[in-house]
Amino acid sequence: MPPAHPSPARRPALAPGRALRGATALACAALLAASVPAQAAPGAAGAGGGAQDPAAANPAAVPALPEVTGPLPVTATSHPFGGALHQRIPQDLRRSGYVEEEFLVSGRANVYDWPQPGPAVVRTEDAPYTTRILVRRPADRADFSGNVVVEVLNPSNLFDLNIGWALSGPQMMRDGDVWVGITGKPVAIEALKTFDPERYGSLSFANPLPLDDPRNCTDLQTLIRGDSKRTTENGLVWDVNSQVAAWLRSDAPSNPLRYGTPAGGRSPVEKLYAFGYSQTGGFLYTYVNAIAPLDVRRYGRHLFDGYVIGVAGGAFAGASSINQCSPRPAADDPRNQIRDAGVPVIHVMSQSDFLLGIASRREDGNSPRDPFRHYEVPGMGHATPEELHYSAAPEDIVKAGRTIPAMSCADGPRSRFPSSLVFDAALRNLDRWSRDRVAPPRGTVIDVRDAEPVADEFGNLVGGYRTPYVDVPTSTWHGRSAGGGFCFIAGHEDPFDEERLRALYPSHDAYVDAVRRDTRRLVARRYLTAEDGRAVVEQAEASGVPGSPVYHPLTP
Repeated sequence: MPPAHPSPARRPALAPGRALRGATALACAALLAASVPAQAAPGAAGAGGGAQDPAAANPAAVPALPEVTGPLPVTATSHPFGGALHQRIPQDLRRSGYVEEEFLVSGRANVYDWPQPGPAVVRTEDAPYTTRILVRRPADRADFSGNVVVEVLNPSNLFDLNIGWALSGPQMMRDGDVWVGITGKPVAIEALKTFDPERYGSLSFANPLPLDDPRNCTDLQTLIRGDSKRTTENGLVWDVNSQVAAWLRSDAPSNPLRYGTPAGGRSPVEKLYAFGYSQTGGFLYTYVNAIAPLDVRRYGRHLFDGYVIGVAGGAFAGASSINQCSPRPAADDPRNQIRDAGVPVIHVMSQSDFLLGIASRREDGNSPRDPFRHYEVPGMGHATPEELHYSAAPEDIVKAGRTIPAMSCADGPRSRFPSSLVFDAALRNLDRWSRDRVAPPRGTVIDVRDAEPVADEFGNLVGGYRTPYVDVPTSTWHGRSAGGGFCFIAGHEDPFDEERLRALYPSHDAYVDAVRRDTRRLVARRYLTAEDGRAVVEQAEASGVPGSPVYHPLTP
């Protein structure tokens, strides 16, 4: 079956699903107030956040909003790194009624320690920083859903990858959501400054500790070997993330999501959802457990209304180091579990990483204090082709002084398993959970026996989060591949030959009917969105099964 990645169609002024959102927001205005007045405390604490901290009522106790410059001009000689028109597969966002803007964000951030479970403690105060953010939003306020997906861009390849957008950008544009990408690590800043010294010359995550300070360690703790330096500090990312979130909720004149709303008027922003993937999924483990409790104290509410944490957990990219001198919590440390977050958390592991990250498994949480789901997805690869298609173009990666990641491994191209199906549903279900208290479908795990995953007769894994690609298979999906770099988590597929396909599906109609039945079941249970379900069926109809499958490229 060809992977489904439907193109975003231009939406009507108000899509049907968004009418429900608007009605819910109006009916619950007092509970869902989302704006944070510039330099002042936000509204009441979110679900599970408990009573408002007394300090939040004192404006002096609330951190200042960052200083924001932009949008930066785009010219023939200067454009955003990873900008939509300069991806491996370019996107003209105007065709979907969207605009892209880039801003510089400057402020002061603390560096923290996290010696034990519970909130972090300050290690070094008030370190200045400057980073950049990318904002993709509806051009017309009438098309804005009120949802903002905030992603610290993944730096594992030593430059920014727009993974959340790569996976769910088409759905965000269908729904009218805003996407915000934050450069969150010094190694990615270094790449930006090499790419365009004039545009990005002011960016800095400088270490506030001099080299002769004994607290400026030489044994740097980081997930990717060699990506950190003593002159910079990875641990500035936490307050950067919080301050960008507070700015997006604020009535600051620099905030593009105000859409011209006068100061003091109701912000169009209703919900902020944080997205993290792999290394930045590990960031969110640390953020939820160590930093979010501090945000509630400072701001009087959760800055984020929910989290989608992808392919990170346990011994595989679990909770990250709070600063570059502190080791990551051990896999069995309670800080590597998320409990009592106070807002919904949806956690997704792929076939590539679930076994290494098996310590991240936990039961469903359904209480207001502990809304949580854990999913493991058979067939899904960790390192996707989409994350390279919809991030910086190869020539820009080279200009940034970085190596172009491989699209193929020894076993073939990176797995084309459509991870977007899972993350699209996760974002939709997270939104319903946050807005309407409608819980997602139950968590699911892959079957494991004697420390090994259980496979069916086709070599696909049993149990877990089901999709038509393993329920009505035309390939065996692998989570790992031979080769260097990230091939060990890239995965690949072995398509069935025609003899096997004809044995499984006597006719093309029989194959399509099987896909349609499975898709209908998964959409009804909300493991697939209706839009993605239609795309899955349409691609099955267009395939050559049970003859040699006709594989269509992913739709740009």
